[in-house]
Amino acid sequence: MPGPMSQPVEYRAFRSDDLDVLKEITVEAFSGVSIDEAAEVLFGTINGHDWKWRKARHIDADVARDVDGILVVEAGGEVVGYITTWQDTAAGIGYIPNLAFVPAWRGKGLGRTLIQMALDRFRDGGLTHAKIETLAQNDVGHHLYTSIGFHEVARQVHFFADLGESQSARD
Repeated sequence: MPGPMSQPVEYRAFRSDDLDVLKEITVEAFSGVSIDEAAEVLFGTINGHDWKWRKARHIDADVARDVDGILVVEAGGEVVGYITTWQDTAAGIGYIPNLAFVPAWRGKGLGRTLIQMALDRFRDGGLTHAKIETLAQNDVGHHLYTSIGFHEVARQVHFFADLGESQSARD
């Protein structure tokens, strides 16, 4: 069986029939590096939905925000990765909310290529800066983003509260 990189890849625009596979790739890729998963570890499922359901919905939000900002990587007729982007032209900032690949296609330089394509799109749109986020435990993302020229500017802590707990139980 030929290895992944022996197959030619195609970078193309998102199509509506890509949605389900992008959600599957997202859930698998963000396992261990998802705020939603960390909340589930502490609280269990929330409102009858697991972290995978909540994380997959991020792709719905990306499609609704800027469907033209989504690029897909296809190999052998199969979607193997993607990037989502959107632009705040008034602020001059381009955003990259999600980037993910199936396991066999990670570490092959395709994520770097997608980010470079996104940055070119931002420049073409007259933007001056780009923003991408990752969790502290995502060493792969941290290495990739800094190697491309992103600089860490802040760290953020995410808190969850169980609204069913009484105030006295929290004191």
